[in-house]
Amino acid sequence: MKQILVLYYSRHGATQALAKRIARGVEQVDGVEAVLRTVPEISTVCEAVEPTVPDEGSPYVTTEELASADGLIIGSPTRFGVMAAPLKYFLEQTSAQWLSGSLSGKPAAAFTSTSSMHGGQEATLLSMLVPLLHHGMVISGVPYTTSELMTTNTGGTPYGASHVAGVDNDHPISDDEHKVCIDLGKRIAELSVKLAS
Repeated sequence: MKQILVLYYSRHGATQALAKRIARGVEQVDGVEAVLRTVPEISTVCEAVEPTVPDEGSPYVTTEELASADGLIIGSPTRFGVMAAPLKYFLEQTSAQWLSGSLSGKPAAAFTSTSSMHGGQEATLLSMLVPLLHHGMVISGVPYTTSELMTTNTGGTPYGASHVAGVDNDHPISDDEHKVCIDLGKRIAELSVKLAS
C-alpha cells in the first residue's frame, strides 16, 4: 500500500478541512492511502512546549514519516503571501532528508486557504513548492482538465488547491474548491503509482 502524506498547519480549521478533502481524493486510487499529519505551533516564549500529541486533529508528523511517504501534499494558511511559520519551521528541519535524497523523485503538491480572494493564494502555494523543488520532488499542480478552474469564483488555482475562508473564517468550502481538492489528491496518488512503476 502506497502512502501519501497530507501534511498541513491549520490555525482556524479551514486548511485542515481542505486536507481532509484532499485525503479523500488520494484514497480514490486503488492501493494508495492518505496519512494526515500536522505540525505544532511555534511559541515566542522560550519555555513553552507543545504536548506530544495534539489536543485535537491529526497527530504531529515525524521526519521518518516524511522520508518514507510515497508522495507529499503540504498545506498552510497564507501569512502575507507565504506559508505559515510552523510549516516552514518543520521543513527547515529536513536537512537529513535532503542530504539522503529520500524525497527525490516523489510527487508533491500544495494547498492553502486565505481570508480573501486576493489574499496571496498563488504566492503562498509557490512558497511551499520551493523547498520541495530543493528536495528534488516531482511537482504537480491542478491541470485545467479540472474544469472548475475555469469557472470558480471562490478558490482553486493551477498551482494547487485553495479556499477563500472569509475575514471571519466562516465561508464553507465551495463545490468548486471541494472538486479541486479531490482532483489534486487523486492526481498525486496516481503519480505515486506511475512513478513507482
